[in-house]
Amino acid sequence: SMAMQAQKMMCAWGRLCLLLSLLLQLPGSQAKCYFQAKAPCEYEGKQFSLGESWLSTNCLLCTCLHPIGVGCCETTQHPIDFPDWCEARYDSQTCQISVVQKANPSLPCVKSVEHEWGSANTPEPL
Repeated sequence: SMAMQAQKMMCAWGRLCLLLSLLLQLPGSQAKCYFQAKAPCEYEGKQFSLGESWLSTNCLLCTCLHPIGVGCCETTQHPIDFPDWCEARYDSQTCQISVVQKANPSLPCVKSVEHEWGSANTPEPL
């Protein structure tokens, strides 16, 4: 398509564009990505070169796009469809989001006899 061709022409730095497009197409398309044009390719005292990635403490996967900046994407999947008797809990240690029962957060959110997935206590249609 024309748009694709224009994109290719604009992307003279092929490798860089590939990196950017990969960054913006992480699995779980809810993932937010950020691009910082002035950001240095360094994290916690370590220097990174073009194409190298690191995981920041706030669970962003960052890639060095030297000399034009740094691109970072959220790595956590945000669950969007779960019953209202459950809630999403974020664990900053593991960068994972788990869906647990509100009444008992130590239990995972799974279908059970007392909790039907359908609307509240409506029998299944015959």
